[in-house]
Amino acid sequence: MKAAVITCSNRSATGARPDDSGEILVGMLTDAGHEVVLRRVVRDDVAAIRAAISDALAAGAPAVLTTGGTGLTPTDLTPEAVVPLLDRSVPGIAEALRAASSDAVPTSVLSRGVAGTIGTALVVTLPGSPGGVRDGMAVLAPLLDHAVEQLAGGDHGPGGGP
Repeated sequence: MKAAVITCSNRSATGARPDDSGEILVGMLTDAGHEVVLRRVVRDDVAAIRAAISDALAAGAPAVLTTGGTGLTPTDLTPEAVVPLLDRSVPGIAEALRAASSDAVPTSVLSRGVAGTIGTALVVTLPGSPGGVRDGMAVLAPLLDHAVEQLAGGDHGPGGGP
């Protein structure tokens, strides 16, 4: 499956901080056999984030994963950039992402991350920390292929799941 990885971070976009979470996300996707067709680091800016998502869709990525910008600071704008673009929300993914690490990292519930669809693409906004990306991919790995197949018109899997 083709995927896109977009890091939303002022510090990483200017080179002031390495993009560890984005690199981890790319590594986990490629290790799982996915092809990363777009890799972008953008500042925490609604227009920049939307442009990167548009480029990811144009590159044919049915899975667009962002990292960063989902917290509570004034510059965390990823949800504001993504939500208006969504055709449909998939709240269960965002809820599962927050719940997955809440016992070990109680502040994970402060994430405003979202998930939804734009056309036949799944868009998921992950936290900007390496641990948040690892925890998020533990949630996404078992359902990513199935969700993308469903968006492409595939039927429910064996057992009648979602």
